Amino acid sequence: MRYLMLIYDEEKTWARMSEAEIGAAMAKWGEFHGAIDAAGIVQDSARLRPVATATTVRVKKGDRMTTDGPFAETKEQLGGFYLIDVPNLDAAIDWAKKVPIPEGSVEVRPVWEMDEEQAG
Repeated sequence: MRYLMLIYDEEKTWARMSEAEIGAAMAKWGEFHGAIDAAGIVQDSARLRPVATATTVRVKKGDRMTTDGPFAETKEQLGGFYLIDVPNLDAAIDWAKKVPIPEGSVEVRPVWEMDEEQAG
């Protein structure tokens, strides 16, 4: 089953870190990425640019408007994701617990496969 791990943290946390702290954090990310890649479960992953580079398309009563920035003001921002294929939710949660964010959260969501809807 495929799961999307959405990684949220505060961009400000990284801005407050020294170069040495960032280096240590990136080393942990390298270890994590190597481990999850070696497990053969990653279908895709990406780090996202800061929320200041985001554009939101909002639809209200059929009208579409674009605005700069994220959809909503939040304390944590979506910073990246991993799309993984594992046997079950428990396995996905086990991997989410290993994501090396200094603070923040990892949202685990099952992918709603299109063929599930047709089989339903």
